Amino acid sequence: MAIEIHKVTAHIGARVEGVDITKPLDQETSTALRDALNAHKALVFDAEGLDDAGQQAFASHFGDITTAHPTVSAVDGAPNVLPVDSERGRAANNWHTDVTFVLNPPQASTLRSITIPPYGGETLIASSAAAYRNLPESLRNLADSLWAEHTNDYDYAVAEEDVDEEQAARRAQFTSIKYRTVHPVVRVHPLTGERGLFIGGFAQRIVGLSAGESRKILDLLQAYVTRPENLLRHRWSPNQLVLFDNRITQHYAVDNYDGLPRRLHRVTVAGDIPVGIEGKESYSVEGDASHYTPVAA
Repeated sequence: MAIEIHKVTAHIGARVEGVDITKPLDQETSTALRDALNAHKALVFDAEGLDDAGQQAFASHFGDITTAHPTVSAVDGAPNVLPVDSERGRAANNWHTDVTFVLNPPQASTLRSITIPPYGGETLIASSAAAYRNLPESLRNLADSLWAEHTNDYDYAVAEEDVDEEQAARRAQFTSIKYRTVHPVVRVHPLTGERGLFIGGFAQRIVGLSAGESRKILDLLQAYVTRPENLLRHRWSPNQLVLFDNRITQHYAVDNYDGLPRRLHRVTVAGDIPVGIEGKESYSVEGDASHYTPVAA
């Protein structure tokens, strides 16, 4: 059966048919999927019969896979698989690009549906390339010149009295190793040459500006990322897998399912060190993530 790519929205997302991702992919199919990912930023697959080992095998067609997370525990017996579970909190209910607080964040992420609620629980995925293209020239020129510090240790803007013991324990685990990394606000994709806004929830400060000034600029740029026209709103079905390019997207898990069980499994592919428009690479300020991920060539 020939591969069929069905576009979902104008700027992001495609459904893939004609590929059995439970089996090893030949080179031609792998190349076709990489080309589709470059074009559409997020791909949706039928994953009937796929287990954790199969998800890891599929992700490895795109590069070396990382361990589950720099600080958060993995699925039992599967050190490369992260449970994205409603019972472990709602950490994904904010706009972010995965693990940008390390020097080389994952190049791609896979999410596979394990338990889905009967309603709600969608994942929103935004094209940061479309966001960059939407910027007025004056704002685009400003963004081109900026660098931002990303960290996993930041003010969650939650009053201490609203944080229970379980939430405090999760937060302590998440920040058990503190990371600070400086990335370009505008990242150049290493395969396509596209420019995208590389910000999201872990970007906390613009280098050279105060916290207040930084927040105003980051909020302004982020508003372009999350425009409805730039979004794929994926409603999960049983046995699905979504692959998205973590270098040029952001995502958000919608908390609209009344606390019902929701669980996805995530496997990520090791990434390269981000590069800005002048060819300068990101640099680490604090925290060693070599136990988490190799650096992709």
